[in-house]
Amino acid sequence: MKKILVPTDFSSNAKHALLGAAHLAARFGVPLEILHVNTAVAYIPPMPEYAGSIQFDIDEYYEMANGELNKLKTELSHHAELAKVAVETRIEEGFLYAAIRKVASEDGADLIVMGTKGASGILEFLIGSNTEKMIRTAHNPVLAIPEKSGNQFIFKKVVLATTLQADQAGAFKTLAAWQQHIPFQVEVLYCNNPAGFDSNEAPEQAARKFAEAAGLQNVHIKIIASTYNEETSILRFAREEKADLIAIATHQRQGLSHLLFGSLAEGAVNHSDIPVLGIPIK
Repeated sequence: MKKILVPTDFSSNAKHALLGAAHLAARFGVPLEILHVNTAVAYIPPMPEYAGSIQFDIDEYYEMANGELNKLKTELSHHAELAKVAVETRIEEGFLYAAIRKVASEDGADLIVMGTKGASGILEFLIGSNTEKMIRTAHNPVLAIPEKSGNQFIFKKVVLATTLQADQAGAFKTLAAWQQHIPFQVEVLYCNNPAGFDSNEAPEQAARKFAEAAGLQNVHIKIIASTYNEETSILRFAREEKADLIAIATHQRQGLSHLLFGSLAEGAVNHSDIPVLGIPIK
């Protein structure tokens, strides 16, 4: 990992995620970049006759935003364990998801950390959450930290939910890289039978091969042979195991495909009480 990017809107939810990201940056020994996106300008209609007043408002806005970013840096420096973390700040304009992807690409960030309040019911169906949408569109892994997940930010046990198909190898490799800095235990959870295994021994062997190829250590395997709701099974298993993190590889479905089939990672983000790491399948 080279850099961690944390978008913020200065809310308490975003500050909680920032603290978690800073702890990760300290463990990985990488810089942390705090990004604020001024999305309002993307919706301002072009009206030259009001340019003067708009410019005044924008100048005032950026003065406020810079002040808030500096305040966040100062607050992080007050934590002894985070004192050595190099913190950068940046302000961008435009649509949130495009701006985050742009900054991550330009500044070499390979992990995006965002806070989430979740979403449910009709709100989830129609709108979802900003973090859920980021998981669906980002080119890099996205770590979603629920607002009420606590302040420990210590990953001792990670649940990796997987289909064990060939495209899942990246998720195993990502966790193996994290494990070099955070010695957590991995519970590989295989639900249903999407890969067409004819016995419980076959998926266990496949999981072992994935783990060995990736260099993933301290692995245990759990097989749920049949379930009508994979998301519920994953969340229940994580609670039973007292896991600190759920990791899921995501296909990042778009458009009608997303509407019809959804995504396990996005659903977990909306409903989980612990952080969820969405790893895009490439």
